[in-house]
Amino acid sequence: MSDHDSARPSGPPATEGQPRKAALAAWVGSALEYYDFFIYGTAAALVFGKIFFPDSDPAAGTLLALATFGVGYLARPVGAFVLGHVGDRFGRKKVLVFTVMLMGGATFLVGCLPTYDQVGLLAPVLLVTLRLMQGFSAGGEQAGANSMTLEHAPAHRRAYYTSFTLNGTQAGQILATAIFLPIAVMPEDQMLSWGWRVPFWLSALVMVVAFVIRRTLEETPVFEQEASQGAVAQLPLAALFRDHWADVLRVMVAAVIASVSTIFTVYALSYAVNTIELERTPMLWVGVLANVAALAAIPLWARLSDRVGRKPVFIGGSLGCAVLMFAYLWSISIGSYALIFLFGILMFGVVHSATSGVWPSFYGEMFSARVRLSGTAIGTQIGFAIAGFAPSIAGAVAGSGKDAWLGVSIITAVLCLVNVAAVATGRETHRVPTEDLGLRGPAPAPPAVPAGQVSGRA
Repeated sequence: MSDHDSARPSGPPATEGQPRKAALAAWVGSALEYYDFFIYGTAAALVFGKIFFPDSDPAAGTLLALATFGVGYLARPVGAFVLGHVGDRFGRKKVLVFTVMLMGGATFLVGCLPTYDQVGLLAPVLLVTLRLMQGFSAGGEQAGANSMTLEHAPAHRRAYYTSFTLNGTQAGQILATAIFLPIAVMPEDQMLSWGWRVPFWLSALVMVVAFVIRRTLEETPVFEQEASQGAVAQLPLAALFRDHWADVLRVMVAAVIASVSTIFTVYALSYAVNTIELERTPMLWVGVLANVAALAAIPLWARLSDRVGRKPVFIGGSLGCAVLMFAYLWSISIGSYALIFLFGILMFGVVHSATSGVWPSFYGEMFSARVRLSGTAIGTQIGFAIAGFAPSIAGAVAGSGKDAWLGVSIITAVLCLVNVAAVATGRETHRVPTEDLGLRGPAPAPPAVPAGQVSGRA
């Protein structure tokens, strides 16, 4: 560790109400940001194969459309390196304002794109370009919001407060799926001509609202204190890979748990509608209801991890997803809507929420404040890049037939076990004081919990 890390004082306590304000700002901004990101995934599963890749056979067109969804994840590590540097060098707030502007602008322009029939190959080229811009923005979004809330939160409730970033992500996914419900029941010619564009055009409103909210957000006391003392790293990436390279690697491997989300959101929807030929509307409702359940489950799992530790909750959620993906995809293969709703909500809404509620704090707590945004962003986004291609890789390996669900389930289970191995070998951090996070050596004694705050209430 550097001298600045070891000598950094803990700083004054956060002002009353500031943790809640930071959590609310992160929730709203994350919801708006990921509304943009996820409407692309829904459109890729339902529409893009038909209007941007019509010369391909239906199965190949769907696979190409899903690959454009994955392309956005290629840009996310690039965004993580650039925006991580900016956030650790110049402040968390600047990153959060920039990301919503870039994401909103790129998403609006997707809705304005000409189709393949109108301009030929230029259409998919423009589509991929805008998807790369979305990915670049997302590369700094969650890490910035997580760093902001973690550094404002009371030490004994960091998981609870940082979980609101992922809770906002789920809300964005609900909005993204719900907005496609009326689109999905339109006559196909109208849906393919103009209906699919409406959710993308609505991102203009998203961009304005998010900009106003995040402009009013205060910088974290930790960063402001380091800036006032001249302790901000001039080259955060150099400090990160010198002192925390093993933590970056662990976060990167653990972050492949996001494959459960992309398989559920993109592959399962495409498999159900395009292969098993189930109705679009019920399958979209599965996503909506599962994410509604997640809104309640995520903060509850996070509060549990503040009490018993990050690792047992995280590992339990990962193992549960490995098992339940078999049940969910099997229920799709037999066309049982009752089982699809049961296993979809149980797996994604309840069990996967254990991982979503814990990782924002668990990953951020591995790093000191000087490199927290960079370390979290780079580690997660490389792992998410793998997860982003999970639907297309799983589809290519398992095939496009009705029996493909078994191969995809096995692939997902393997990725879940990889996450379990990474988490199990990490340090338990839920009792480490915030100012000591990222330091090496024996863990300090846990901070005293103030009287009246042991219940875990907001």
